[in-house]
Amino acid sequence: MTDPYFDSEDYSDISENEISTPHELDIPLSLGSERLDAALARLLPEFSRSRLAQWIRDGHVLVDGKPAQPKLRLQGGEKLKVDAITGNEQMAFEPEAMDLPIIYEDEHILVVNKPAGLVVHPAAGNWSGTLLNGLLHHCPALGQLPRAGIVHRLDKDTSGLMVVAKTLPAQTELVRQLQARTVSRIYRAVADGVVPFDGTIDANIGRDPRNRLRMAVLKFGGKPAITHLRVLERYASHSYIECRLETGRTHQIRVHMREANHPLAGDSLYGKLRANAMPENVLTAIRQLNRQALHAYRLSLRHPASGEEMSWCARLPDDMRTLLSALRGDAPERAYVAGEVGPDEDDDDWNDDDFDVEVHYVRD
Repeated sequence: MTDPYFDSEDYSDISENEISTPHELDIPLSLGSERLDAALARLLPEFSRSRLAQWIRDGHVLVDGKPAQPKLRLQGGEKLKVDAITGNEQMAFEPEAMDLPIIYEDEHILVVNKPAGLVVHPAAGNWSGTLLNGLLHHCPALGQLPRAGIVHRLDKDTSGLMVVAKTLPAQTELVRQLQARTVSRIYRAVADGVVPFDGTIDANIGRDPRNRLRMAVLKFGGKPAITHLRVLERYASHSYIECRLETGRTHQIRVHMREANHPLAGDSLYGKLRANAMPENVLTAIRQLNRQALHAYRLSLRHPASGEEMSWCARLPDDMRTLLSALRGDAPERAYVAGEVGPDEDDDDWNDDDFDVEVHYVRD
């Protein structure tokens, strides 16, 4: 994309969320007798015909220095000046160079270990600098796929593993696996309070009727949401937990843990910092997180082309490890659920025996 051109006098009607890129064109004789909008569609095929017509009506297209109407018949030889007005929605799909922590890639998929703070998909307030922008720079062919091959998301301040499709057949198959709930997504988190036991949280999630910025457990309506939970360590003020998603709703783990009265540490949207309930070093570590303590730790799926079962694991980021160190210093006795191996090791394979007796934190 060329560098944006902006002149405050000539383009004072352009909003702060738009940029203008100038194009100067000569109408070839072969397009004589064509309507202006039709000729522009041939000369600038990267823009839709409706958008070109709107630019003409808004005075952003000059024919020999004068505004014109879309139905103007050209003779050939005219000089056009087109100021291509591009809003944030179009800019959102621009490639941007960034250091993507890709941990696996082949011709069909790639797996990225998303850092906290990185928005996955452009939206209001984050039209650039997203994972999607970085993916388009890394692999320009992703521009031909819906959502640049992204099939699932992580919250901005959640770190960890995501799979991205590189072909349309791979994307279709990964979406099918997600819908069939055969993709295994295991998260690790630090929750407020002492979580008493393992279990399953089964409660519908929808938009919070009292705060449209949040999701909430709903007694009526919403979408089914199921989170399987087990405790890895317990401390005086917090618990180190592991969650396996059976469904994938917006903010699912964060909402379910709040409903269970154990919101995630550092979660300013769904929790409340209880400074008087923890040692100073733990409080400092939580404040330094500046996010919810949630990490997409393990991802397992069937390769969309080969059918091979594949699995990836991403160790906890430093900010969560710092918090755990502070908590462990305050708790000499640890409760390991998965045998004698410490919870930072490869001890997180789930099986049906973990849920012989299901405990539902939330009931209808």
